[in-house]
Amino acid sequence: MRSFLCTASKLFIFLIYLQLASSQLPSDQVSAMARVYEIFRNNTGPPFVWSNFDKGSSPCSWRGVECNSPDNSSIKKLSFRLFSISTSEFLPILCEISTLESLDVSKNYLSSIPVKFFTVCGEIGGLKRLNFSGNRLDGYLPPFTGFRTLEFLDFSYNSLKGEIGLQFDDLDSLRSLNLSHNEFRGKLPLNLGKLNFLEDLQLSFNSFTGEIPVEITKYRNLSLIDLSLNGLSGSIPVELTELPRLETLVLSVNNLSGEIPQSLSDVTTLVRFAANQNEFNGTIPTGITSFLGSLDLSFNKLRGTIPPDLLSGTHLHSLDLSNNNLEGSIPANISRRMFRLRLGGNSLDRLLPSASFGNLQDLMYLEMDQNHLTGPIPSELGLCKKLALLNLAHNRFSGPLPQELGNLTNLQVLNLQSNDFFGEIPPEIMRLNKLQKLNISRNLLVGSIPSSISSLKDLTNLDLQGNNLSGPIPGSISNLTSLIELQLGKNQLIGEVPSMPQSLQIALNLSHNLLNGLIPVTLSRLTGLEVLDLSNNRFSGTIPDFLTGMTSLTLLVLSNNKLSGVVPTFGHHVVVETAGNMLTYPPPNPTPEPQRKKKPLASDVIIAAATASVAVGFLIIVGIYVSRRYYKRINAENLHPVEEIIQGNLLTPNNIHTTNIDFRKAMEAVAEPSNITLKTRFSTYYKAVMPTGATYFVKKLNWSDKIFQLGSHDKFAEELQVLGKLCSSNVMIPLAYILTTNSAYLFYDFASKGTLFDVLQLHRRLGNTLDWASRYSIAIGVCQGLAFLHDSGPILLLDLSTKSIFLKSLNEPRVGDIELSKVIDPSKSTGSLSTLAGSVGYVPPEYAYTMRVTAAGNVYSFGVILLELVTGKPAVSGGTELAKWALSNTTQHNKWDQILDSSVSKTSIAVRNQMLAVLKVALTCVSVSTETRPKMKSVLRMLLNAS
Repeated sequence: MRSFLCTASKLFIFLIYLQLASSQLPSDQVSAMARVYEIFRNNTGPPFVWSNFDKGSSPCSWRGVECNSPDNSSIKKLSFRLFSISTSEFLPILCEISTLESLDVSKNYLSSIPVKFFTVCGEIGGLKRLNFSGNRLDGYLPPFTGFRTLEFLDFSYNSLKGEIGLQFDDLDSLRSLNLSHNEFRGKLPLNLGKLNFLEDLQLSFNSFTGEIPVEITKYRNLSLIDLSLNGLSGSIPVELTELPRLETLVLSVNNLSGEIPQSLSDVTTLVRFAANQNEFNGTIPTGITSFLGSLDLSFNKLRGTIPPDLLSGTHLHSLDLSNNNLEGSIPANISRRMFRLRLGGNSLDRLLPSASFGNLQDLMYLEMDQNHLTGPIPSELGLCKKLALLNLAHNRFSGPLPQELGNLTNLQVLNLQSNDFFGEIPPEIMRLNKLQKLNISRNLLVGSIPSSISSLKDLTNLDLQGNNLSGPIPGSISNLTSLIELQLGKNQLIGEVPSMPQSLQIALNLSHNLLNGLIPVTLSRLTGLEVLDLSNNRFSGTIPDFLTGMTSLTLLVLSNNKLSGVVPTFGHHVVVETAGNMLTYPPPNPTPEPQRKKKPLASDVIIAAATASVAVGFLIIVGIYVSRRYYKRINAENLHPVEEIIQGNLLTPNNIHTTNIDFRKAMEAVAEPSNITLKTRFSTYYKAVMPTGATYFVKKLNWSDKIFQLGSHDKFAEELQVLGKLCSSNVMIPLAYILTTNSAYLFYDFASKGTLFDVLQLHRRLGNTLDWASRYSIAIGVCQGLAFLHDSGPILLLDLSTKSIFLKSLNEPRVGDIELSKVIDPSKSTGSLSTLAGSVGYVPPEYAYTMRVTAAGNVYSFGVILLELVTGKPAVSGGTELAKWALSNTTQHNKWDQILDSSVSKTSIAVRNQMLAVLKVALTCVSVSTETRPKMKSVLRMLLNAS
């Protein structure tokens, strides 16, 4: 028995040995992967992704390597996604792996693909997938020779250019092709695989022109067609509706025209149809939503009424018809599955269909602003418990605000401004504890502001202006600790101004009321406030000096009060309006009169005595001067002590900076408040002159603020080391840093022109014009900087506005504050991301609901900057955001001229045409839908091609 067990054991071990021997990778595959290992170790990172894997171990255990199971005898799939690869020399080596089925090298830094890859890898018999998306590939795409089994090909998010001809003609098995977000031009390609197996075709965000070819319908298996954001023209071919498997058709942001084909109503497979931001006219076909789940026809020229059956599709969950020329009533029958309903910017009238709202349990977004809707708000709207956004602004609604609004406990945005609502503010609204934006301005509301308003802890924007509200401002308003904008102007409010929330940043508007008393000293706590309007009240006394210390102020309006005394001296960046008071301005600095020459004295005795007296006096003066300098220095050091440096390092190898930067001198500069040049939500900029005469910005970060996530000096230093290695002439890159116990200080090149905000504000105040060449140059430079940052990691901007763009000259803009998104954790804030991420007017709408900074959000903010440059208007004016104003005033192309800055656009036809082209880019960037916003690289391409 023992002999049998021994024999069986040996046999078992022998079988295991045979299995291990047979499961080893072929030597050519091991050799290939070993060479790739060395290339990655020398050309990726940090960190090197295979640093934890020994080169001699089986490649099947390495990250991203998948071998066939269960014996691991060959490599099946390779995924090098996000490996930080910058060299392409490894690609032909992979062609030696004859068993390879899938290769993913997406989201790296590849700039080219060797020709050998296309000629050798095409011979791999089972290769089905290739993914090169999200790299830096440039130039023209060569033909694919071979690749007979390739099914999925993705080259999206690169910089490939040229026309598409026969590059893909030999791909017999091609099912999915994604070339979106490149620079391809010419006609849409038609040769996409000989066997016509194509199912997914994505060509969005390119420069394809011409009409949509009917021949595309030869690919009968197509289920997804995305041609958005190109330059396509003409109409939608009726033949597209004959594709038997079509599920998604996206034609957004082109120059397509004509009518929406009635035959789309017969496509039973179609789930999503988007044709927004085109030139479509005519009426909306009946039955088009019979099978659709999502329909977007916004920003066109559609006219007529909404078909009675349009909102009632069984599967319909998202409908956007905003900014057309639709009229008539809103159909009563609305799909129970409706999630988003947008009908704003039309000419719809009559009452809301009240009965339907009781069934809309999934409705989250309802926008019907800028129409002619009348009557009361239906109480049934209070049954839509999931509503997060309700926008009924700019209509003709009347009656009291229904108390049922208090049932919408998930509501985050409530816009009811510019209607005819009357009565008091219902206290039930104060139950909306998730509310972030409340705007019920420009109505006929009466009564007092409820003291229970303090229960709206998440409120960031409160606008009650333009009503008939009376009584005092409740003191409880100071408890709104997330509030960044408060608009109470044009009411009948009385009494003195209570303490205001210290978080106020954008505006505090108390104008056109009956407020009295002195301007309260509690306003001095509003150190981040930009606009303060106390005009047309009954304030008395003098203008307090503390207002001059509110360094973030850009506009102070005190007109038409009972103020007296001398107007203090404000900084050059502050516009101060004081008309209608009893004020005087300080006299200019007097010019000293030249002393009269005295006649010489004749007596030598008198001369000698005078000489002795002068000598003694001189010694006394010198003694007093020296002692005063000594005590002044001691007092200054006690008043503004210099912080102790814990750590200080240079981040740049540039000898000019390494020679000039003096850490001790910089700390002396930041100890002096007179060196402050700019204050933002998270930092303070100082001007620091080095002993060599070189000037730098030194930026102080409020290290002790709890939202700074990098609590240790080492982690912070690591992040700065990465940023210091960047190289772009359009980015403010840190040159050095100092760490103290409570703060961090970063060194940057000094920008003598200040910020773009300063330049635009100065030109608006002086009434002169910044020429278009300078504006266009600034736009290109900023876009180049952002495109570089988005490709570097990416690095995203937490706060992108004209205040974070610095100008060395009008041709040298630099994007600043690049480190904020690396060191700030929005989740540690008590408010929403919109409280943190930028200034009002620049914050994308989706930030109201998320806690995540995105590249699409940066694109939106940049779009606002473009709008400022082409319209000459600020990001927020009169309580209206520039982006919303521009979108609502550009629904008709023949009116685009009217929103351009006429002082610039009328200088020449060429300037006008280029401004219109840039305006088109800007409108694309500020699209409400994140999906339709272009990537920054595409924005740059469109700006460079603007003509």
